[in-house]
Amino acid sequence: HRFIKILFSSSDSKIQIPKNTMEQIHGSRNNEIAVAAAARFDTLPEDCISKVISHTSPRDACVAASVSKAVKSAAQSDLVWETFLPMEYSSLVPQPATHSSKKEIFISLAHDSVLSEDGKKSFWLDKTSGKKCYMLAAMDLTIIWGDSPAYWQWITVPESKFEKVAELRNVCWFDIRGKISCRMLSEGTHYSVYIVFKRAQNRSYGFDSVPVEAGVGFVGKEATKRSVFLESGGAAGSRSHDYGYTGISHAVVSRAFRNRRSWLLVPGIVEEEVEVERESGRNAEEPKESGRNAEEPKERGDGWSEVELGKFYINNGGCDEGSDEIEISLMETENGHWKSGLIFQGFEIRPERRN
Repeated sequence: HRFIKILFSSSDSKIQIPKNTMEQIHGSRNNEIAVAAAARFDTLPEDCISKVISHTSPRDACVAASVSKAVKSAAQSDLVWETFLPMEYSSLVPQPATHSSKKEIFISLAHDSVLSEDGKKSFWLDKTSGKKCYMLAAMDLTIIWGDSPAYWQWITVPESKFEKVAELRNVCWFDIRGKISCRMLSEGTHYSVYIVFKRAQNRSYGFDSVPVEAGVGFVGKEATKRSVFLESGGAAGSRSHDYGYTGISHAVVSRAFRNRRSWLLVPGIVEEEVEVERESGRNAEEPKESGRNAEEPKERGDGWSEVELGKFYINNGGCDEGSDEIEISLMETENGHWKSGLIFQGFEIRPERRN
């Protein structure tokens, strides 16, 4: 193509394009200058080419490198790749650093996540856009009854980013929440939030026919909520309906949650401290059939599954007015079914894929 679109601020005086390389220039409200070069783009000074490419993205820089040897040299320069790195990149690179260029540092941060905050967060760069990505480890979240071995246990899984992950043993009150500062994320970016998990084999139940409520939003403001499933499809012979409250009223469980009582409720067993509903000897009412018009799990390439919980936007100021944190929640406390077998790695926050 003989037309090359260059996006940059009109106040940027560092970009100097020789007059004899241009046939026509068109301005616009977005400071877009379309340059129809009489000569080839690669005849421009290398630092000028680098400056132009630095206003694109890592993906575009890699594409530009295939144009010619001159453009490749400019596209791989430190001037270009340093603009794709976060300001604090030097503190994120594992020491001792052995990278010979800023591009190598970018590739390292895009391919290998870095643990931070005592191993409770994982950071990396999106290899296409260069935007910041995070995973909040289960250890970094608030999990109701997560400190009680009767309900949750903390285990080591080789394929996890973190030292420990949370395994759900048995609860009917499922409630997980987490927060992240807007300042940790990339400005001017649409983000998506995912739960990353897997199901324990041969002993998972309670999620196949009951949706879970996900919420994502700025702290102090109403969150956007949606229903999601943590198990695909509605398998025939679902076991979920066999694991209701077993005669225990929802009010009792709610009261136990508020009082942080330590007794363990298991299917088929009612302890003396628990009030028991006696409705002609029948189990608690089965929940209404749930439709499948909700997000369902998708397999990832790393041995885990994920479900999108919601989206948010970080503006160019870095924060929403009046709030500087994003809150994420995942809960199911209404149906009263016992749930077990979820192995929870964390909440993942990454740039939304937009066409």
